[in-house]
Amino acid sequence: MKRMNTWTGLAPMLLLALSLTACKDTKTMQENEQLKAKIADLQRENGQLGNNLEAVTADRDALSKELTTIKAETKPRKPRRTAKKVSSRKRRRQ
Repeated sequence: MKRMNTWTGLAPMLLLALSLTACKDTKTMQENEQLKAKIADLQRENGQLGNNLEAVTADRDALSKELTTIKAETKPRKPRRTAKKVSSRKRRRQ
């Protein structure tokens, strides 16, 4: 009789444990699907950012070439000479 009581006590616990495990699996699967969707979005954004980076790099290269041509066209200016200090005159006595 003692064995029968042990099995009757363990059976509900076993069923409860299995149901909790199944519930955890369902939650884990839902979280997994959400994470997969987020990863797909991030991969799309990464591709777009890569394209933007290439475009910005090409624009930067074009601007740097334009800057070098403009610098070559402009005449270099002579540096200004600083004015020499006038030596202070001594007062003459009269």
